Amino acid sequence: MVKENKKPSFLMNVLTIIFAQIAVKLLGVVYRMVITNIDGFGDVGNGYYNFGYQIYTLLLAISSIGIPNAISKLVSERCALDDFKGAMRIFKTALALFSLIGAFFSVVMYFGAEFIATNIFDAPLSVYTIRALSPALIFVSVSSVIRGFFAGQQNMRATNRSQVLEQFLKCISSILIVLALVGAKPEYMAAGATLATTISTFLSCLYLFLFYKLNSKSLKEKISVAPPSKIKGNFFSISKIILLVSIPISLSAIVASLNRVIDIMTVVRSVKVALAPQFTSETLLNSEAVRLSGILSKADVLINLPLALNTAFSTVLVPTIAGALAVKDYKTATGKISFSLLISIVIALPCSAGYMVLAKPILELIYPNASDGALLFSMVAPTVFFSAMSQTIYGSLQGMGKIYIPALSVFLGGLAKIILNLTLIPNPSIGIYGAPIGSIACQSIAFFVSFYVLRKNLTFKLDFKKYFIKPLFSSALMGICVYYIYEFTSQYLGKISTLLSIGLGVIIYFAAILKLKVFSEEELKSIPIVGRFIKN
Repeated sequence: MVKENKKPSFLMNVLTIIFAQIAVKLLGVVYRMVITNIDGFGDVGNGYYNFGYQIYTLLLAISSIGIPNAISKLVSERCALDDFKGAMRIFKTALALFSLIGAFFSVVMYFGAEFIATNIFDAPLSVYTIRALSPALIFVSVSSVIRGFFAGQQNMRATNRSQVLEQFLKCISSILIVLALVGAKPEYMAAGATLATTISTFLSCLYLFLFYKLNSKSLKEKISVAPPSKIKGNFFSISKIILLVSIPISLSAIVASLNRVIDIMTVVRSVKVALAPQFTSETLLNSEAVRLSGILSKADVLINLPLALNTAFSTVLVPTIAGALAVKDYKTATGKISFSLLISIVIALPCSAGYMVLAKPILELIYPNASDGALLFSMVAPTVFFSAMSQTIYGSLQGMGKIYIPALSVFLGGLAKIILNLTLIPNPSIGIYGAPIGSIACQSIAFFVSFYVLRKNLTFKLDFKKYFIKPLFSSALMGICVYYIYEFTSQYLGKISTLLSIGLGVIIYFAAILKLKVFSEEELKSIPIVGRFIKN
């Protein structure tokens, strides 16, 4: 028998993903910050960039975004039952299947770019960004299968390293390409930035292929001593098994991406209705609508930054809970869910509070040449909490096999947002500020629906004081302190006061969390690195 390596713990997997996600999101903020501040790009370039990226995200959701969780779930279940040959059959079938699907949607995106730009976004000049992104779909599809295969074995190195590499390459190439295009129109600069995404996804896919090759020997040894596979059938029957899992898991991402595309459609058209009396030129009106859409996308980049920390829990929860439930270990499943929800709350609440009180100085610090949108950013900040909670709950539900509930939750939330967009934004007295109102409604509805189903299907207790009151009090205390620290120091330290306020806010918040004993001593000990500082 081949000696089996000790599997990393749940929280160690979470920790490695957190570090990777922090790196990915920070690099994302860096390159978006730099290119936005480059002369000629600005909020208009951000708008065109966002148009292309959102349709790419939608087609990506259809073709591949559910693959990592689906493959990791299937592989985890096979490995929990020692069916390693079945796990390998699932992997090879998925690799062939999703390579074909990814190639198909790449072609659809490229040749349908003009129709999408003109008829969906009502922004014909976004055609260049859409076409530049289209080849990336096939590379991400292949990458997703490999990531899911290793995640199912609780090996997150493939995912973490490839994502960091991809984002690093995207960061460097985006900046260099946009700098090379200085003097060109914003739509061409935005297309150059999206071309960098295609280049980086290709190189990341190449890295994953090499990673698989380097690890194939140990995998083959493990398979050689495994019993016969319990997965029967040919390519088509196994593909059916994979699709029956991946499609429902993808549904929530597909619906979420479709919501964002429809959101852009309704925002752009509704803004034009609200601003039409102020513009005599159709060209200027279109440009202003694109600019306002670009301002919203800046807020989205910052909102997604804290969610990177939380993504780790939703990612690791799927195979962990699936594996636990496969052997009827309900105690482990409920324990991981409860602890992950607590971490999500502790991460998300202070971020929402901090964004609300420091919206203007944060934008001025990160986007000095394009700092408009402070009120929009402040208004949309509460969505961090609802989004983080939903992420964790979706991972829990998918691991439990309740794979349609996340899609239903997102659909209901998106429906509310579309209605509010069409109702509020065309009103000249509200205008673009109706968009964050719709976003809050969308995320809160999605959270409450999914949380209700989770509580109904899995028995676990959440101490209201521990899970909500104490973190909320700590966040409010931090927010008040941060506000006054900034107000007092900004007149002396300028932009440095923003960084000082954030740093002191983090210290104040975690001091309050520890003082109020939000985490028990046992919970603190279970957290990698932190646990080393807790005496037995």
